[in-house]
Amino acid sequence: MSEHKLRIDKWLWAARFFKTRSLAKTAIEGGKVQLDGQRIKVSKEITVGDRLLIRQGWDLREVIVDALSDQRRGAPEARQLYTETEASVARRESETEARKAAGGMIERPLHRPTKKQRRQIHRFKELPGDE
Repeated sequence: MSEHKLRIDKWLWAARFFKTRSLAKTAIEGGKVQLDGQRIKVSKEITVGDRLLIRQGWDLREVIVDALSDQRRGAPEARQLYTETEASVARRESETEARKAAGGMIERPLHRPTKKQRRQIHRFKELPGDE
């Protein structure tokens, strides 16, 4: 664990929210990470007790910074750097259940097309005059 302040991109990487610091930087610049409800810059220094909103794909996590580290370690150690709020956990679980329930409504093919069916699909997609 480290000093009293640390750059947000380093902390997000060390806490394993993003695989690289570059991805963390892109997410911050895109407004996917907020500090106390405000957009921040990549160089923003965070301290213990800060409240972060982190959007990753479908999920929105609200976490409180418990410790600072600029070294990326294993997942169990990284999990000790933050605490996710109870409301955030409940919201993510309910949204996940809703997505799973809605996913059953989408019809998916039972198998891949055969070679003959692929040729038919390609012929159908070809525009007249394309040669």
